[in-house]
Amino acid sequence: MERGHVTTPFGRRSMTLGMLASQVIAKDIEPDKSVDKWKLYRALCEAKPRLGVTDRALAVMNALLSFYPKNELSQDNGLVVFPSNAQLSLRTHGMAEQTIRRHLAVLVEVGLLARKDSANGKRYARRDRTGTIDEAYGFSLAPLLAQSEDIERLADAVIAERLQLQRMRERLTICCRDITKLVETALNEGMSGDWETIRLHAISLLKALPRKLSALHLTQTLDKMHHLRDDTINQLEIQIKSKKLSGNPYQIERHIQNSKPDSITESEQLCDDQRDTNRITKPQKQQEPIKAFPLGMVLNACPDITMYGPGGAISSWRDLMAAAIVVRSMLGVSPGAYQSACQALGPENAAAVMACILERGEHINSAGGYLRDLTRRAEKGEFSLGPMLMALIRASASSERKAS
Repeated sequence: MERGHVTTPFGRRSMTLGMLASQVIAKDIEPDKSVDKWKLYRALCEAKPRLGVTDRALAVMNALLSFYPKNELSQDNGLVVFPSNAQLSLRTHGMAEQTIRRHLAVLVEVGLLARKDSANGKRYARRDRTGTIDEAYGFSLAPLLAQSEDIERLADAVIAERLQLQRMRERLTICCRDITKLVETALNEGMSGDWETIRLHAISLLKALPRKLSALHLTQTLDKMHHLRDDTINQLEIQIKSKKLSGNPYQIERHIQNSKPDSITESEQLCDDQRDTNRITKPQKQQEPIKAFPLGMVLNACPDITMYGPGGAISSWRDLMAAAIVVRSMLGVSPGAYQSACQALGPENAAAVMACILERGEHINSAGGYLRDLTRRAEKGEFSLGPMLMALIRASASSERKAS
């Protein structure tokens, strides 16, 4: 556009301050300034929420840029394009000419284009004798070039905001998943607490989010979800710590709540059933069963097991087996591994082995793996409980001498 010259629209279209402002901005383009038109167009697409333009308006801008002969927008190459509406319709995949005119008006109003109308409103170019364009009438891309840095900054801001929203959505999803899994664990383990209310609260926080999310909405919801997750974890930690300190009363209640003289737990029943089966269907070449040692000897070697018995005491093999079930669960030994031990060792010896594992817990990385290894050795006739008990008795006596 010529410096100091302002163009007004043809016909009934009135001049607006937005049109005037875009022409004023275009006057301040540095002489050597240039920018890749398609790179600028991509930035324009990213920045469209901040610029107030639609996808269809950008499609019209894309068509206009396709009529610009060079890849670099610059004043040296001229900045006016002059396609007819029929040509624009072809390059916008058949967009109606009336729709094209409406979106051209939007692009002019937001200051991305400037009209340079001829006397009769037609779009054309005059060329000199060498074929170089001497004067062109149509749409000037000068405002787009003049605001290229601002458009790119807006695009960067939009991209950064989108990435921030994406990360916040991911954190919100993970936080909600954590709460759901923790609540499921608490319910499955029979932990005391109003877990269903926690789950419903998490769901209500998600449902309260508007369809069009903003960083503020996500931040507020994420803060509330974090507090809810922290509260859930705190409740579980308090119960876990209290159970360890009190000898796992919850697991005692769960496994041996009905520990009357005439009742046994499910796992004990499996051991007893297996023992009865072995008696009935004992093969001819079965190895001799592992000797059961006196209960007093087991308790002398493994005093820690006592606190897990019914009422915090062990007075019979049944009490020891009930305590072993509690310890098995506490140490993470699977029911299958303990059942296999009962089959290979017998229920009394399996309970005694669990007492030994508890006593040596700080030296054993995986209680389940250790029990399975002892079971395999017992099945091969390579395991004896006596040396294990005697070693623990000697270690206890040595500790007592050092303490005295």
